[in-house]
Amino acid sequence: APLTPSFRMEDLPAEVQPVIMSLLPLKEAVRTSIVSRSWRTLWRFHCNLCFDGPNDPDSDTDDEFAGQDSTKMKRAKFIETVNSVIQQHSGIGVNKFSIRCGLPKEDSHHLDRWISFATSLKAKIIHFDLIIIDWPLEEVHHFPLEALDAQGGSFVQSLFLAAVSIPHSGIRGLTILRRLVLESVQIFGDFPGLLAKCSALEDLEIIDCSGVTNLSIPHKLDKLRHLLIDSSTTDIEVVELHAADLAHFEYKGRVIPIVLHGCSKLEKATIMFVDTKALAHTFTAVPSILPVRILHVQAIISKYAQLQKLPTIPEGMFMNLRHMTLIVEMQMTIMKFFN
Repeated sequence: APLTPSFRMEDLPAEVQPVIMSLLPLKEAVRTSIVSRSWRTLWRFHCNLCFDGPNDPDSDTDDEFAGQDSTKMKRAKFIETVNSVIQQHSGIGVNKFSIRCGLPKEDSHHLDRWISFATSLKAKIIHFDLIIIDWPLEEVHHFPLEALDAQGGSFVQSLFLAAVSIPHSGIRGLTILRRLVLESVQIFGDFPGLLAKCSALEDLEIIDCSGVTNLSIPHKLDKLRHLLIDSSTTDIEVVELHAADLAHFEYKGRVIPIVLHGCSKLEKATIMFVDTKALAHTFTAVPSILPVRILHVQAIISKYAQLQKLPTIPEGMFMNLRHMTLIVEMQMTIMKFFN
């Protein structure tokens, strides 16, 4: 029987070959490109540029100075690698640009270059997860949000920022942004005004961010489906917004006024109050969660007697509830109740 001709990458159309190579992680794509001379430039069209660098300023070694030198060498190698890749990349079809690393202050100019690269190529997904090593809190790197709509219109669809500051000013609007995650971010300016310009936002997560005390958003976020607010170490004092399509709400922090207008589609809620006397407010502090089908509640008490002082829940509350998890923590004791 005649032999079936073997498959060769070169037999595919030229525009398809980089797409297949992009299915591999970037590091594996570079290694694979070495296999054949005709493949050596394919990685330069990789659409997902994701870089994970050293995040811990200290090494696991017992020698403190040797550990610091080792970390510095790893960090220098990481910076060299990122700069080499963006220099050789074709600049075409970048879908995601991700940096996860810890950088000292003297290397901040590299971040400026990487941010400029990602925004100039209009990456749809931008992810900068930075670890503060030796910066004073007031000197974290400033991420220029205005660069995201300065390239002839909005282009980013998903934005994750950690351990940076966002000095909001002069932004026309991130009109196609669907996911925004801010973690340990210093927020300056009119943040509710910024969110009002994100008309396509579906997923919003605000975790331990500073600079926002009043999260009242007067404009409707009609497409928002998931909202997570973790203010356990920050000073958010009020949450109020209009989100008709909101399906999942999560909150961790002190007992504060939380008003979710028009959230008739809310199906799942997770509430965790960090106050030791907040248990009595658990079921009444957020009236908007009453229609939910799935409810997860976590509270902390300082004495067992607080369990005996819970108010009676009025008849008819939580009519749609199908599953509830209640976790009550008292010092080192955790009691779980399932229904």
